[in-house]
Amino acid sequence: MGKHIILIGFMGCGKSSIGIRLSYRLRMTVLDTDKLIERQSQMTVSEIFDRLGEEEFRSMETACLERLLQEPEARIIAVGGGLPLRERNRELLRQLGTIVYLRVTPATVCQRLSGDVTRPLLQGANPEEKVRRLMEERSGIYERAADLVIDVDGKDMDEIRDELMEKLYKAGRWR
Repeated sequence: MGKHIILIGFMGCGKSSIGIRLSYRLRMTVLDTDKLIERQSQMTVSEIFDRLGEEEFRSMETACLERLLQEPEARIIAVGGGLPLRERNRELLRQLGTIVYLRVTPATVCQRLSGDVTRPLLQGANPEEKVRRLMEERSGIYERAADLVIDVDGKDMDEIRDELMEKLYKAGRWR
């Protein structure tokens, strides 16, 4: 089992926010794969999608995970919502550490992301229907990939962090 704590889930579920709160509590560095890719490519995720396409972005995600396997320090890793869709990425995530799925409902995602124009997959007509469809496609993949599942609806970020830490301890995944 790897040493990292990996946060997966649909966009808007709170991976980055929970990662930051968890990092303060556990005194671990938090990394966001989207931010790493943006820094390395010197483009935003939206620009990568526009200029190079989704498939190239997904390849960048895989390369990012492969680099993280070489990192000696245990970290909290928040990954993009689409990253676990590739089987290769799920294999790499398993090697990296404990995978925590932050499960959220479509209604909460739509509420949190209303007006967010930075998410390439939400652009175009009827973003709410797109969220529901994508979540139906992805939820089973997230659940099968996860070691632990946390339902995030109706909870504040500190409650989610505390529940996550409790589940990590109980599962023997953290000391």
